[in-house]
Amino acid sequence: MRLAFMGSPDFAVPALRTLHAAGHDIAAVYTQPPRPAGRGQAVRKSPVQLAAEALGLPVRSPARLRHDASEHAAFAALELDAAVVAAYGLILPAAMLAAPRHGCLNIHASLLPRWRGAGPIQAAILAGDHESGVTVMQMDAGLDTGAMLLHEATAITFETTASMLHDTLAEIGGRLIARALNEAPVPTPQPETGVTYAPKLTREDGRLDWTLDAETLGRRVRALNPWPGTTTSLGGEMLKVLAAIPEAGGGIPGETLDATLTVACGSGVLRLVRVQAAGRAPLDAVAFLRGRPVPAGTRLG
Repeated sequence: MRLAFMGSPDFAVPALRTLHAAGHDIAAVYTQPPRPAGRGQAVRKSPVQLAAEALGLPVRSPARLRHDASEHAAFAALELDAAVVAAYGLILPAAMLAAPRHGCLNIHASLLPRWRGAGPIQAAILAGDHESGVTVMQMDAGLDTGAMLLHEATAITFETTASMLHDTLAEIGGRLIARALNEAPVPTPQPETGVTYAPKLTREDGRLDWTLDAETLGRRVRALNPWPGTTTSLGGEMLKVLAAIPEAGGGIPGETLDATLTVACGSGVLRLVRVQAAGRAPLDAVAFLRGRPVPAGTRLG
């Protein structure tokens, strides 16, 4: 099939590579423009652009689409059978949704209609869901409201981080979109019940509130790894919490127990397993405590 591929982050790369390996004619790859990133604010191309260039595919990176008639015309001129969208980052206007013969197909990282929106991977872990998955849907003008073509589930365990789930779902997405294009499954409208929305995360979401219960905080540490990460303060300095395990116990919320990095919560305790002090390398808790003892009753906030 003659396709356009539209995506930007790492999540979309396996799908692009799968479609290319399957022999589809990828007429253009659309992705977000290069932007400053990292400490040095060097201008970086998106992961999808890097992958597309490595495959020798033509890349387009418009800064906007909604009111750009020239982009609409250029897209229509590609004479596509379909467009595949995976975490692109720009809203497709009606003119572009209607241009391909078989419409636009979206790879969404949840089992729709649960967790429509920007942060479905993190939302599933935060909510304590026991499974997540990928849905391939026919796009319409709504926010992840289109009819479903295929879906595949995967388990979320007490060890699953957002990074782990992201990689699993990215690989599933590549398999599912290849099947959807080959099999042309009949679209199924999404149920009207069970709809939830996953909001876009901010850095403020990573601040640990020790008055919450340990299970909730443990899920937060896993859900926000690697971004925006979870933090607390120790001795007035920021401490990143990279891994933690909720356990039974109690104490004054925010205070450490028994000279360890086990912290009392609103209910239960959270044992910090791996941490990172500002400007330092990540360390297991035992190694961290060798260099910086934390007496029992130390307040984290």
